[in-house]
This record gives sequence, structure tokens and C-alpha cells, in this order.
Amino acid sequence: QVQLVESGGGLVQAGDSLRLSCAASGRTGSTYAMGWFRQAPGKEREFVAAINWNGGITNYVDSVKGRFTISRDNAKNTVYLQMNSLKPEDTAVYYCAGSRTYYGSSSFLYGYWGQGTQVTVSS
Repeated sequence: QVQLVESGGGLVQAGDSLRLSCAASGRTGSTYAMGWFRQAPGKEREFVAAINWNGGITNYVDSVKGRFTISRDNAKNTVYLQMNSLKPEDTAVYYCAGSRTYYGSSSFLYGYWGQGTQVTVSS
């Protein structure tokens, strides 16, 4: 079993930056692909970014390309989401997810999830 804990959310103004962290514990391993998803009130959970096991492959939803960067430090069992130039429409609960067998943007194929961290961007 793997436990994921997100941190780093908060209330910021438009144009500001935040860095989210996702710390893994339990039966961790560097072979897990990791993803970040977000869910705004009244909306479905949305893919944000994914990174493969060694960080060599990343993918982003179009709306965050050029502003967000996903990275990982396997020695620390931690995945990061650097968010720059934040916009009010980025406001959501952000979740990290992990999978031993899947890499991609489909939330239902990730087997491990954190509890989420709130990001609120004011205009």
C-alpha cells in the first residue's frame, strides 16, 4: 500500500506562484508514474500533469502548459508541481495520484490518491 500526502496549497493572488508537494510513503518505489489532478467546485476532476517513473516524460493539460512544471525526486519519494503565473481559473483542490502500471491522463487508471490540497487564486 502507498500513502500520498499533498502539501503547499494556499490562497494567492493572480500572477503569483505556488509549489505543491506530494510525499509518498509505504510500499513506495521509483517505478510509479505520478500525476496531478484538480477539481473545482461543481466540476469534474481534471488532469493537470503527469510524469513517468524517472522523470524523462511529462505531459500537461493545454491550459497549464508553459506555466506549470511537474518534477520528482525519487530519493525523497516526492513529486512536485511548480505553478507559476496562477490564474483565478486554477482555483481547485489539487490531488496527486500514483500508478505502478499506468502513465497518462485518465484518473480512473491511477490506483493511489492523496487527500488533496486547496489552491485558491484571487483576481
